[in-house]
Amino acid sequence: MSHPIRKPRHSYHHGDLREALIEAALREAEQGGPEAISIKALAKTLGVSQPAPYRHFADREALLVAVTAEAFRQFNAVLRQAVAASSRRSKLSRLAQAALVFGLERSGIYRLMFASQTMACAAEDSELHVAAQETFALLLDALDGPRDLLRERYALQVWASLHGVVMLAQQGLLTGKSINVSREELVEDMVAQTLKSLQSANDGARD
Repeated sequence: MSHPIRKPRHSYHHGDLREALIEAALREAEQGGPEAISIKALAKTLGVSQPAPYRHFADREALLVAVTAEAFRQFNAVLRQAVAASSRRSKLSRLAQAALVFGLERSGIYRLMFASQTMACAAEDSELHVAAQETFALLLDALDGPRDLLRERYALQVWASLHGVVMLAQQGLLTGKSINVSREELVEDMVAQTLKSLQSANDGARD
């Protein structure tokens, strides 16, 4: 008696194979970071021929660019929602805490975005750079004051500090127990110091 052939889980049925590959790659990155993404494995997972993905992506790097761009778009949606939420906290606080949660809860995706060479290798006019620039624009908008080089400098400081907290926490090197402070409190301290310094700089520029 013959048995029906079972298709792989999340197998591709019809529609947009490019989007199906991106979604499947995101699921893999969610579990194992960028290292987990393999075109051969994705083709098997989706139940398509090995050459099929290459009709949409020239190589693995091209796929990673598209996947990372989608990860940034999802990240940006989370940040926009946090900033738009009604709260007595500052916009910068809401954005920074949302970024912290995203980095800790979706560590594989975060590493794909910020701990791989994909961004450095992508063309400056790629969808990845467009999505990443939107992330930085959201951060700039969360800072009060004129959009000038000073504000951009503070935004970079915020991003570098926040990224450090996320990466150290992901590695289990920042529990906060030894100094009796949480990661959230550390981020809030950074936000408060940044806003105070930026306010002083803005006041000084008006004098």
